[in-house]
Amino acid sequence: MGSQDETLATPDLGARSVWRPGAWLLILLPVAVLVAMVVLFLAKGEVLVGKSPIPPDALLKIEFERVVFRPGEIIATVRNTGPDAVTIAQVTVNEALWQYAVSPGTSLTRMQQGLVTIPYPWEAGDPVEVKLITSNGLVFTKKVDIAAETPRPSVKALGAFALLGIYVGVVPVYLGFLWFPFLRRVRERWFHFFLSLTAGLLIFLGVDALKEALEAAGKVPGAFKGVGIILIGVSVGLLGLMAVGERTMGRARAGAPGGERLALAYLIAAGIGLHNLGEGLAIGAAYALGNIALGTFLIVGFTIHNTTEGLGVVAPVARDGVRLRHLLLMGLLAGGPTVLGTWIGGFTYSAVWSVLFLALGAGAIFQVVYELIKLMVRDAREAAGTVANFVGLIVGLGIMYLTGLLVQL
Repeated sequence: MGSQDETLATPDLGARSVWRPGAWLLILLPVAVLVAMVVLFLAKGEVLVGKSPIPPDALLKIEFERVVFRPGEIIATVRNTGPDAVTIAQVTVNEALWQYAVSPGTSLTRMQQGLVTIPYPWEAGDPVEVKLITSNGLVFTKKVDIAAETPRPSVKALGAFALLGIYVGVVPVYLGFLWFPFLRRVRERWFHFFLSLTAGLLIFLGVDALKEALEAAGKVPGAFKGVGIILIGVSVGLLGLMAVGERTMGRARAGAPGGERLALAYLIAAGIGLHNLGEGLAIGAAYALGNIALGTFLIVGFTIHNTTEGLGVVAPVARDGVRLRHLLLMGLLAGGPTVLGTWIGGFTYSAVWSVLFLALGAGAIFQVVYELIKLMVRDAREAAGTVANFVGLIVGLGIMYLTGLLVQL
């Protein structure tokens, strides 16, 4: 008995030993050596590898993060993403030299952000090209195809963007809920067909969000590593929703019958909501920049495309009785983030945030698909790879593809 007690006590002593002062030296030793190696290379790098044939000035780089149009002036947010300090010496607008002011100063250190204010009488609807010329003659250009006054936060502007988000994101989700009575009446054997159809809808949404994130990553300054942001966003969205799913789905399995399917419906709504947050951000930014016309085909296209998301939310609970409050909450969870996205995109658009939100949505949706397939496999009386499930998946993908075409009209 005594030897057993000693054995049980050993792990505790080992755990406490990690916090002793001597143990901290073992942790810090590799860090100290690494810092010394970096300092040595920075100080004596030319001795080790020789002098670079490329002049340091040729590596300077300025990237435009945002261009804001105010009456009588243009305000460009720029960042020095090169290896050394850079000095803005001249500014041209539409090939003409123009007066300018830079805050905090014309010289920007590495990764420092600057605000370039240019008093220029731009005309709405005209193209504008801004060029920054550095002290060593390098030129960095930003072209805006259609100049339009950038919205400012106000009650009117907030309301306008909120209505846009509601029309494009919230209303279509609730329209999709109108299929719920029909789904309640389908035969039991069709239940998994519609679950597979939902999986098809979600897979298309996830891949589409990932594609949009990759496209937006091209607009992120290279120093911020857009692909790295995508990896972080997908991982956080997938693993974060997985943690939530394990907690909620586990409790639901131990609760009332149908609770697991209701929890899955909420997870689907959350995943779609994260996707719609990124979509709303892109829409808000596009309207703020004047790159999207308020055309009938565009509005109709978004409405039809997003209506299918509502079908995906309610499909898991098609054979259960669901209270109205659950439907209302799931609709807000799926469509409400579109409004928030339009506000962020319309007033404070950032390519970095756009990439992150789209990646979060993609990761969350992939996790929801995983949970949906697990439920189908566990709940099915037949093998998951049936003809009905295959057809449902293809139909779901086809619906999203065809309705997505309308967005491009």
